[in-house]
Amino acid sequence: MFRLALLATSICATAHLRAQTSPAEAASSPNLTAALPLFRATLPGGTYQVAVKSIVSVSTHAYLVDGAARVTEVNIDTLGSLLVRFYHLEPNTPAAPGGVGASAVEKAQGLLIQGAEKAGVDVWKKVTKSYPTTTHARTVEYRLATKEDVTKVFDAADEAFRMQRNRNVRIE
Repeated sequence: MFRLALLATSICATAHLRAQTSPAEAASSPNLTAALPLFRATLPGGTYQVAVKSIVSVSTHAYLVDGAARVTEVNIDTLGSLLVRFYHLEPNTPAAPGGVGASAVEKAQGLLIQGAEKAGVDVWKKVTKSYPTTTHARTVEYRLATKEDVTKVFDAADEAFRMQRNRNVRIE
């Protein structure tokens, strides 16, 4: 009976000590692991975090919007009510014949983007929405600077989903 009481006291003391670890200490200490495996993306536009066990699917695809913009996108669907989208948006430049034609199209595209930036219109850098056609309830969106950033997010989310373990990705 004495051993049982000693064991119970030991368990309670251990639980009490663990409860005293603050979330900030847990996040800053590499020796502590999350009690719940998480996928976490730290991005210029914010941070997205979800329990790995709640991820239902991870997908990536590319498409054109009205023939004017090319979107490369990653979607993470969860058991919760939010859908998250990570995407890169770029102008859709038609394929021109080689040589002078190709360089003229690239030059025109560069001048358009430079002109927009000088005018203070940075549409190619921010999430843009047109209410109500492009806005969906319960959708969180992150616009990324490059296709490579989208690929990094997909690879990390896919690994977390398939392996059911913590995975962090940081995009500067």
